[in-house]
Amino acid sequence: MSAFMQYLVTGVARGFLFALLATGFVITYRVTKVVNFAQGAYAVLGGFIAYSLLRAGLPHGVSEAAAVLAAALIGLLFGSIALLGNMTPIASLITTIGLALLSEAVTMLLWNTTPLTYSGIGGRDLVFLGASIQRQYLLVVGVSLVVLLVLWAVLDRTYVGKAMTASASNPYAARLSGINVKRMGLLSFALGGALGGIAGVLIMPLFPLSYDGDVSLSILGFAAAIFGGLISPGLALVGGLAFGITEQFVAGYWSPANQSAAALALLILLLLWWERRQRVEGAQ
Repeated sequence: MSAFMQYLVTGVARGFLFALLATGFVITYRVTKVVNFAQGAYAVLGGFIAYSLLRAGLPHGVSEAAAVLAAALIGLLFGSIALLGNMTPIASLITTIGLALLSEAVTMLLWNTTPLTYSGIGGRDLVFLGASIQRQYLLVVGVSLVVLLVLWAVLDRTYVGKAMTASASNPYAARLSGINVKRMGLLSFALGGALGGIAGVLIMPLFPLSYDGDVSLSILGFAAAIFGGLISPGLALVGGLAFGITEQFVAGYWSPANQSAAALALLILLLLWWERRQRVEGAQ
């Protein structure tokens, strides 16, 4: 029972991290129709920036907040490049892949290739049903829940959120209503950057990140977003939890070497399901 709870709690925490990345994919896609494969790069850059600020002597909280802000600005920069001119969504997608590769090169130059980590919440581990649980896992779950709830409230109940929704559903009508669709697209990239940065600063105390860690993070975040059809933040959360829990149970009861393979197999099944769903919707 203790091992089961250990895997479950760890999987839930990782699932929330994947959900943050997935929500970044969803917001960007809903507003711009662009699949932003630089989403994982925001997490790596955010985590590494927080690491450097902590090493420079800044306290926790300040370092993480500054890193999230930096990730949001990087997202805004990437968005201004990906949405430049009248590029098609496919061209913008390819641009985001190029930006992700560029961020890997910059990260490697600034922080080398050694995986980095820093200490999270201290104190004794909590014991629940025989399982020893690090406090950092509870912080991940708590912060992720608050962020996702606040984001839902902003998107659902504020003018900016409704303007972003209008830009996604009917850009032409949104422009006629006086909404700057391009600005909403840039805002969606900035929000994606902030969500990636939050995931990065939360994950680094638990799992060391390397300069190329954005690849796996982007794949798993995209897979969780596919679970919601790239349009539903709620289902993206469900997808993130499904991937996180699956990974941990495969690693715990089978082999850590197979957890990535299991996640990729689940991704392939989701992609096949999504393609079939798109085909049915197109036929209707």
